[in-house]
Amino acid sequence: MNDRQIAVLSAIIEEYTRTGLPIGSKYLSDTYIHGVSPATIRHDMGVLEEEGFLYQPHVSSGRIPTDKGYRYFVESIMQNRELDRNEQLQMQKELLQLRAKNVRMARTTAKLLSALSGNVGVSGIIDREEFYEFGLRRLLEEKHDKDELCQLAEALDYIDEKIDVLLDGMKDGDTKIYIGDENPIHEISGYSMVVSPYKNKEGERGIVAVIGPKRMQYERNKSIVEFVKKYLGSLGVGMVFFSSGVYVIIF
Repeated sequence: MNDRQIAVLSAIIEEYTRTGLPIGSKYLSDTYIHGVSPATIRHDMGVLEEEGFLYQPHVSSGRIPTDKGYRYFVESIMQNRELDRNEQLQMQKELLQLRAKNVRMARTTAKLLSALSGNVGVSGIIDREEFYEFGLRRLLEEKHDKDELCQLAEALDYIDEKIDVLLDGMKDGDTKIYIGDENPIHEISGYSMVVSPYKNKEGERGIVAVIGPKRMQYERNKSIVEFVKKYLGSLGVGMVFFSSGVYVIIF
């Protein structure tokens, strides 16, 4: 894949993530890849389709990414980044307040993961077989395939029975992205998942995950999952003080 084809694939994934609509060559030429003709971009799109990175839903439509295209994006294009400082402070503040209230962290963490990602958030303590999910309604509102949603809901109902399969070969602290059919839980094959196991200070093993459509924001969701698992796992509060309207937390 040459540099221009990488730019085409990256632009299609970015725009498809935003709109959910097939992307055409003229739009890419006008919006993303200036100075390159639509005909040249169409040729690159054709090459990418032949190699399995893109798919054309209809003869006259633009292209959308395939699972292979998303995998290439995640491994070779996507940048690993941390959440910006304001988001980190806000999340730390909310998690600290929840812990101070002695609420069920797994349940509220699932809600927080869903709110931040716009997808389904999953959180739990493996040793206690205590798991929570939140955000299925978001997928319903986006009119996802009903059969796939029912399969996802069923998988989440029995997530405690599928943890060993899900985390097979993963170490505490690892973060893995499953795309479509890569999912070890076959009921989730219509979606993508960002998942990470961790171990808390008491030695209990936990899990945090985000599940959503294959056109999810992989870079952001990975950042969210890694921040939350790091907070719940290896970090502890050393000192807390209030400054300029926010809680500042030093570990």
